[in-house]
Amino acid sequence: MKLTFHPSVAVLCGVLALAGCNSQDQEQAAAPAATAQNDEAARKLDTYRQLQRIHNDEMTVTMGHDILDRYPDSAAAKEVEQTLPAIEKRWKTESEKRRLDALWSYQVSPMQGGTQSTATIYSSQPSGNDRVRLVLRRHTEWGQNAFLYGGGHGFVCRGNCTLHATFDGKEHGIKAFAPSTGEPALMIRDDKDFIARLQKTKKITMDVTFADGEKEATLVYEVGGFDPAKWKALPKKK
Repeated sequence: MKLTFHPSVAVLCGVLALAGCNSQDQEQAAAPAATAQNDEAARKLDTYRQLQRIHNDEMTVTMGHDILDRYPDSAAAKEVEQTLPAIEKRWKTESEKRRLDALWSYQVSPMQGGTQSTATIYSSQPSGNDRVRLVLRRHTEWGQNAFLYGGGHGFVCRGNCTLHATFDGKEHGIKAFAPSTGEPALMIRDDKDFIARLQKTKKITMDVTFADGEKEATLVYEVGGFDPAKWKALPKKK
């Protein structure tokens, strides 16, 4: 018996055959692209390994994240996932240490009849033109001092005053006085205690009142990068 097909059946068969061809074509086209991606991921992984060998943590972290972001399902990404967290943690720790170290400046220079050695840091808050310097000073004639030095007309401190302060969040009052010579400064009375506390602290805050408009402010100092060895000792006065 002769079989006959409805025209619509023939059309459907043609469509299915075409779809199968298209799917096969797409798979064949995708294969070179996947291979190219894997090759590129492998090349970047080689660079990642080289950066590890030369201990360039910053560039290693950058390359590692690039591999994870662009080739998340690759063998290269699997390898990076094993090593990147520790490298990134080390890099962040070292970067923060360098940042804190750079906040301090050290100098030895002549100063009014003698020589002075200073360690100086500016307030992180307030910033800009309102910054206030914290200065640790050794002088061959005047001995050791610690003081705040700001612009304008200095600070409000009538006679002796006590600054509300915190050392890593722990409250501790600081006794201070304004110099009789009129400099815009606040001298810290117990400099030895203050410096000893500073060396064990990451952040100091001090509440002060500026003479200009009696404006109140909280000074913030990130002192964790202080290096006592760079604050040079001076010969004692003979």
